[in-house]
Amino acid sequence: MLDITTFDARAGGNVLYKALAHPLAAEAIAALYARLAARGPVAIVDPEDVAAALLALHPDAPPIAGIYVQDVQALGRARAGHTARPLTDLPAADAATVLVAAFDAGRLADRLRPLLPKGASIVTLDEARLPAALLTNPRRYLDRLNFATNHAFFRDENGLSTRLVTANYWANYGAAGVRLWLRLFDAAGLPLASWEEAVPDGAAGVAIDSAEVRARFGLPAFTGQLFIHAVGAAGHDVVKYALDTYGSGNDASLSVTHDANAWPSDRYAGIPAPADGERVVLWVQNSHAVPIPPGAIALDRMGAEAPAALSHAIAPYATRALDVSDLLPGLRWPAQIELRCGRHMVRPRYEVIRDGRTRIAHANVERADLRPDPAIPTLPPQLGRGYLLPVPVLPRARFRTLIQPTPMATAQTSLPVRLDVFDPAGTKVAETFLGCLKRDHDVAVDLDDLLPDDVLSEGGHADLVYDFRDGGVADGWLHTLVRAEDRASGHVAESSFGAHIFNTLMTYRDEPQSYAGPPPGLSTRLFLKLGSQGRRSFAALIYPASAAWHPHSATELQLHDGAGKPIASAPLKIACSGSALVFPDQHFPAAEMQAAGPRGYVIVRDTTCRLFGYHGLMDARGGFSLDHMFGF
Repeated sequence: MLDITTFDARAGGNVLYKALAHPLAAEAIAALYARLAARGPVAIVDPEDVAAALLALHPDAPPIAGIYVQDVQALGRARAGHTARPLTDLPAADAATVLVAAFDAGRLADRLRPLLPKGASIVTLDEARLPAALLTNPRRYLDRLNFATNHAFFRDENGLSTRLVTANYWANYGAAGVRLWLRLFDAAGLPLASWEEAVPDGAAGVAIDSAEVRARFGLPAFTGQLFIHAVGAAGHDVVKYALDTYGSGNDASLSVTHDANAWPSDRYAGIPAPADGERVVLWVQNSHAVPIPPGAIALDRMGAEAPAALSHAIAPYATRALDVSDLLPGLRWPAQIELRCGRHMVRPRYEVIRDGRTRIAHANVERADLRPDPAIPTLPPQLGRGYLLPVPVLPRARFRTLIQPTPMATAQTSLPVRLDVFDPAGTKVAETFLGCLKRDHDVAVDLDDLLPDDVLSEGGHADLVYDFRDGGVADGWLHTLVRAEDRASGHVAESSFGAHIFNTLMTYRDEPQSYAGPPPGLSTRLFLKLGSQGRRSFAALIYPASAAWHPHSATELQLHDGAGKPIASAPLKIACSGSALVFPDQHFPAAEMQAAGPRGYVIVRDTTCRLFGYHGLMDARGGFSLDHMFGF
């Protein structure tokens, strides 16, 4: 496992990790190592506990003469495979160079010069900084806004293309002159192209299409990953996006997946085993400049604790298609798969191929830091149903819906859950207790087995909630996979997400979650892309409520053009515990939709409640896509 700290639920993303993992930083550190190796052994001064991450992500360092620390409590402890020594011993080090493992370290380097071993020189990690033109805040290198980065699965091969869509949401926080630095890697991990794209000022739409990129640079067919760095960002240090996969010619494939999680994890979960007639491929994408060693990637049936390891190494930034049946032969849906990858991968994608169509979705971070919360079973009545996970039920006259709870923390041994099903008006039409499910359960609820044919024929939603009638424990990190299937075309789409407490004035810890300010989060700003090339955009908007809140939402659909200019708005009322299936072209005239253009979008805005949404596209061939929306 890589000895790196990536994300902490309390502190947020680790800026040092993103600074060391940036592809340009990797090149600069490799060049620095080469210069130091020509001189001889290196002593590392490590005042901020950086050496472990540095050597994990960039292990090809020159011979190390020792690691030296200032903190007396760290003395004698292992650090990056070495025993930490006192900084006062530095003059006796057998080193030609002293490397200060820190950025913005000029002052510290000056203080250390009198302590250098005889004949030694001193360098700092400032020699491996990104170019000044890529820094949003050049005064403080480890400012999180200097590393507003993310990864995207990116493909233009075998009749399948990808299109990344987002908006310049940084403009809402005062950013101007935002631009994207991009690097595309091929399957072998080699750079195919590096370029910049200017983002118009204001909340402009952004779209990067793999077919356009391939034509612009004259590239061969590729399947790899796109590294994205937003320069000039404000407010958010994560690049949020939706990624469409679409087929050309006779390929009827269409799917969408949410942005990557920006930080690698030890484990991921929520990957389905293949059903009969399906092939499930996990896209193993190395997020770093260090190879993934043989055995570091493994798959396990969730709860089995018998992982099967991949015997091959994965080169830096490389992409490999792993058929899950190669490691877990005979495993079939509704069994679930856990990925163990030792922090080598940012949230991976999996692809399901069936009947000539492909769909792609993402796994989720399996938390290792959570433990059962004994207070959740006895939350006070003011919090009503407490944690709930809203999932869409697309119109049942056309779509079949399956819902599968998914363990998403290593300490989750039970999932005591039920389903509450609501029509668009917020009336509960069904309830079913799923039991106190075990970690290795294979329960997937088909709503056709729960509801008469004429119920929710126009759609609705279901809430997965905790139910402790048979015991069990909970940690608030409740997840599920929702799968929809077109009854006529056979096209399938799926999404997964986690639970929150929704729309209560009372709070518990950081719930109801708020993206701006302290909880409770009682407002909505969701991004909905528009359709293109004959595909209609839609959203399944849900007004989830843990307890009684406003009887109806006061939602506004705000149509913007590709430059971010508001064109028109349309009101929408959604009942508490209800839902609405929204097609922008039903709310805005054709002339306004045309004025919005291919990079236009809709902002779903509400200041009275927090809505949760799923979005996608539909085409004339029975294809559709589905994943949860993002907000900012």
